[in-house]
Amino acid sequence: MIEIKKKEGEPPLSAHFRFTKKVRQSGVLAEVRKRRFKGRNVNRLKRRLSAIYRTKKKSEVTRMKKLGTI
Repeated sequence: MIEIKKKEGEPPLSAHFRFTKKVRQSGVLAEVRKRRFKGRNVNRLKRRLSAIYRTKKKSEVTRMKKLGTI
């Protein structure tokens, strides 16, 4: 839990700034966003097919670079 105490004579905006700074440094919001927008797991077949596609594409690009077409 993140908590700050307002100092004597401190303006509210300054206290708000200190609080938001502590929240950012703690990494709470980043963790929440990461959990909120986590995608579904991809099944094994799709992972394999995408890996095969990536390797084919990579070899094609290197071949084209050697030929000078890229």
